[in-house]
Amino acid sequence: MVSIKTVAVLGGTGNLGPSIVRQLLSAGFTVTGLTRLTSTNSTPAYPDTVTVHKVDFASFDSLKTAFDGQDAVVSVVGSPGIPAQKLAVDAAIAAGVKRFIPSEFGVNTRKVRDWPIGKILKGKVEVVDYLIEREGEIEWTGLSTGLFFDWGLEKHGLSTINLQGKTSSLVDSGNEKFQVSTLAQVGRAVVKILQRPEETRNKYLVTSSFQASQNEIIKVVEELTGEKYPVVNREKADDLQKAGEEKLAVGDFRAFIDFLRAYNHKDGVGNAVKEEESANGLIGLEYEDLRGSVREWLVKAGVIS
Repeated sequence: MVSIKTVAVLGGTGNLGPSIVRQLLSAGFTVTGLTRLTSTNSTPAYPDTVTVHKVDFASFDSLKTAFDGQDAVVSVVGSPGIPAQKLAVDAAIAAGVKRFIPSEFGVNTRKVRDWPIGKILKGKVEVVDYLIEREGEIEWTGLSTGLFFDWGLEKHGLSTINLQGKTSSLVDSGNEKFQVSTLAQVGRAVVKILQRPEETRNKYLVTSSFQASQNEIIKVVEELTGEKYPVVNREKADDLQKAGEEKLAVGDFRAFIDFLRAYNHKDGVGNAVKEEESANGLIGLEYEDLRGSVREWLVKAGVIS
């Protein structure tokens, strides 16, 4: 039976990586952090207990050396590093790594091949396809977790809530539910996958903290604050889709945001995770609570105590 104890985290200095590292350490895994040779990130993304190596992501030998002795590789590289994951897979195989988790964690890329957003996510799709090709040489698990709920609230109110202006915005009716996970939940999902290697071998899994609609988020904010957040901006998903296509046609990859909002919020699109699709039960990942997550955000923002 496969046992995973040592984990290399590739590119874990961004928004998500630190949460994954914290959860891995809490679960008792030995973690090695791998950053780019050229990285100038001064943020202390890794705790003192984590060994950190600077690696040339474009070098097979550099990656293989870094992967030696690792049971699993968790890739959290950003968009520029997505294509280089194929080389990382090759190096992981040569180093005898048992499990590779590619940088997915957002939209279910197995579903979006024929969507305009799929054009931007093509690199992620190809990496999972490559892992499927290399089955037998290395095991893999893909993981879709949806929007990063707490991060999105803190950065831009999920494009729904304006705390300063005490207003809200909607796409279409605002009733369409969509898949979300907190950063900590993503980390917990990675831990559960590695703790259940047989059940999660060579599978693309979909997990979440919960499913929510824009209107549900607005309602919870109003209930917790005791104030109204009137809708002052309404957009149509079809208009967002068109705007994204126009941007993409001239090489403007900010189109991704337009596509993502249309993908999540278009009335009737049905991209929330259905019960039969969810892997929460398979890996023993408990759901979180919308109200509790929104409360944490509002307390952190100093809106409520």
